[in-house]
Amino acid sequence: MSKSYLKQYPDQNGYFGEFGGALLPPELEGPFARIREAWLRYARSAEFISELKYIRRHFQGRPTPVHFAGNLSERVGGARIYLKREDLNHTGAHKLNHCMAEGLLAKYMGINKLIAETGAGQHGVALATAAAYFGMECEIHMGEVDIEKEHPNVVRMKLLGAKVVPVSVGGRSLKEAVDSAFGAYLQDPENQFFAIGSVVGPHPFPVMVRDFQHVVGLEAREQFYDMVGEAPDHVAACVGGGSNALGLFSGFIDDDGVALHGVEAGGVSDETGHHSATLTFGAPGDIHGFHTITLADEAGAPAAVHSIASGLDYPGVGPEHAFLQRSGRVAYHKVGDRACLEAFYALSRYEGIIPALESAHAVAWAMDYARDRAGQTILINLSGRGDKDIDYVVEKYGYGEEEA
Repeated sequence: MSKSYLKQYPDQNGYFGEFGGALLPPELEGPFARIREAWLRYARSAEFISELKYIRRHFQGRPTPVHFAGNLSERVGGARIYLKREDLNHTGAHKLNHCMAEGLLAKYMGINKLIAETGAGQHGVALATAAAYFGMECEIHMGEVDIEKEHPNVVRMKLLGAKVVPVSVGGRSLKEAVDSAFGAYLQDPENQFFAIGSVVGPHPFPVMVRDFQHVVGLEAREQFYDMVGEAPDHVAACVGGGSNALGLFSGFIDDDGVALHGVEAGGVSDETGHHSATLTFGAPGDIHGFHTITLADEAGAPAAVHSIASGLDYPGVGPEHAFLQRSGRVAYHKVGDRACLEAFYALSRYEGIIPALESAHAVAWAMDYARDRAGQTILINLSGRGDKDIDYVVEKYGYGEEEA
């Protein structure tokens, strides 16, 4: 019997085909090797797994349910749409799945400070939550544009005891927040744990975060079979860095009959700087210590990007997504800001669920894709709730076509 996909990839050096690796300055090679060794030593031990299972069940509130979006499906017509409700995970998004695990790993390593970047703020809130749970310090770097857009999450991080560091350079968004966090981590890599917020960064983070998010796919697979009696025809999730998508995809990656779909941020136009559709328009390149597909300017530097969803506003993508696109196993699509907003309002009005703008990209794709596919099923990862976005959406766009 051949090895499962998850056992084959990445290789021992962290490569998914040509993508991945650890492209590090000499001063970071030792600290990242230490993280890799600790992950291999502890994360698969019975003690670590037992403690993480307890946390997921009794603190996070897992498993999260799968919900049949019957009202939305009826209005759209065609395929039946289902939602994996990661918005019901404690803190309101999938991010806590890997943050609690990274915090636990830092505890096993004897490190008492967590440091990271955040875009939409969900990773920052999740990491601040983990730090509070484990009694650790927490420092979150966040672009000023995102601080303004995602004010509720900034408040939550501070209430949880985290230090929020505003980033005012460049585009003042996620890419610059990553740069800033890397710089702060470099000042004391021995006594801080850099809890990268997605399946990006140098090895082992792309595979480590994927494996910590694997719980989403495992649950969804079992739940969907229990509800429907068979696998979904299509599985979809939004993709920025891509952790929520790989969490869900990992449960179905070996099922040839299940089509996998990643949904990128198409922004307001296909012009550079007006979208964040890396896999649609990008080319191979290096960013933040790994080789992947990137959006770059004429000088080869990371290009300006845009999305209505702060968590998708990144000029790169996880190396595994680059590999899965090249291999043809996953199809990637783009959804623009307007369609995202329409899905945000639709799910709120017809299902009583206010989604994160990131997740609304996947909902928008499913609403369009479902129309001509009667009798088929689509399972979406609803990766986060929209509490963080409501002030921004209402201030900029109102309450939708039917003003409340």
